[in-house]
Amino acid sequence: MSISFQVPLASTLTATLALTLLQGCASLKRPDNIEPVAEGRAYQAQYRQPDRKKSRYLESQSMNETPCLPLIGGTVEDSFGKWSGPALSPLLGEKLTRNDLVELVVVGDDTFSGDYVVSREGDLTLPHLPPVKAQGRSVPQIEKSLSKALIASGFYTEPPQLTLRILDFAEVSVGVTGAVFEPHAVRIGAVSGDRADRMRQGAMGASTEARNLSVALRAAGGVRPDADLSAVELHRSGQVYRMDLRGVFEGTDPTDIMLLSGDQIVVKSRQCFQDDLMRPSPISPPGVTLYMSNLTQPASGNAESAIGRSVREVPYGARFLQAVVDTNCVGGIKLTNANRHAILFSRNPVTQVSVVIERNIERLLRRADRDDYDPYVLPGDAIACYDSTLTNIADLGRVTTVVGTAGILLK
Repeated sequence: MSISFQVPLASTLTATLALTLLQGCASLKRPDNIEPVAEGRAYQAQYRQPDRKKSRYLESQSMNETPCLPLIGGTVEDSFGKWSGPALSPLLGEKLTRNDLVELVVVGDDTFSGDYVVSREGDLTLPHLPPVKAQGRSVPQIEKSLSKALIASGFYTEPPQLTLRILDFAEVSVGVTGAVFEPHAVRIGAVSGDRADRMRQGAMGASTEARNLSVALRAAGGVRPDADLSAVELHRSGQVYRMDLRGVFEGTDPTDIMLLSGDQIVVKSRQCFQDDLMRPSPISPPGVTLYMSNLTQPASGNAESAIGRSVREVPYGARFLQAVVDTNCVGGIKLTNANRHAILFSRNPVTQVSVVIERNIERLLRRADRDDYDPYVLPGDAIACYDSTLTNIADLGRVTTVVGTAGILLK
């Protein structure tokens, strides 16, 4: 025996209307944040909610600059005027570090001529000679020390004719801390076998930019928008050197210190968001990796949206609205898609406090002051897209119609 009955049309409409109203009420509550987002005192002022009552706009950058600590290095001209530490001149040029491969040629002497590797202690060890320091020194400096060592050991009475050349630079391990996105010890300078240039390896001499400071900063995720580039510190052999990297960031200063194993890089924070640092540079993140979700309209899945299994990369300096477009959350049928919402989940890298921002895509798209409320996306941010109210109603109607048509069968 089976009992069946049809759900009345009025009941279906009532249920649909009730669900719609409940959903509408639920969507009124914005995500709670610990950070003072509404006042523009979060990591970036662009996180605050749109306010149509304000007559002024495009104030985000000035709001971000308000809490900035003074530049440690001051202006470019006087950045080292008050610095009492060591000068940068000893850091310039190519310097050897442990595990570097060199060739020594002493004219007419097969005993000392040969290939050598800088030891773990940072020395070159030749037969019958005491260790010669190589760590942190240039080729000409080491050549002079070798010549003196040969004379001091009684093998020569006059400086011999000798040549030292670098055959291969080893990878180095350096620590990067402070205002970078991924502070940790990084290894830079390694070249895999399939990328090795045999012609260069066989040529006289060697050169590399893979051990430069900029490479280490990018390996640590790149400098954050709150970084103080006027006085980045390099800790080496008990000395602290201060470097102004603003020229490196702008591309106007080719100086890029070559690093050695054991170096420590410290990037100080200005405790504020600097909009001007949100653009590509030799020391910025190579891109922004985002976690994205767009599972319904206008695409029915991430595969159709050309979104990877978990993440997608956008250029550094991209804003929330650009990332939303990249997620295929904008466009399609205007009637059903024009009132969609998107959520941005981010984290303050200074305080590690999370923040969730909700935006009506169409309203943000049409605001003349959108830059005030269109945040920059940061590495590791997450974006989720929600359908418009009309699409939600249509989907509820589809579900209730299926239920009403099928009825409830009890057997």
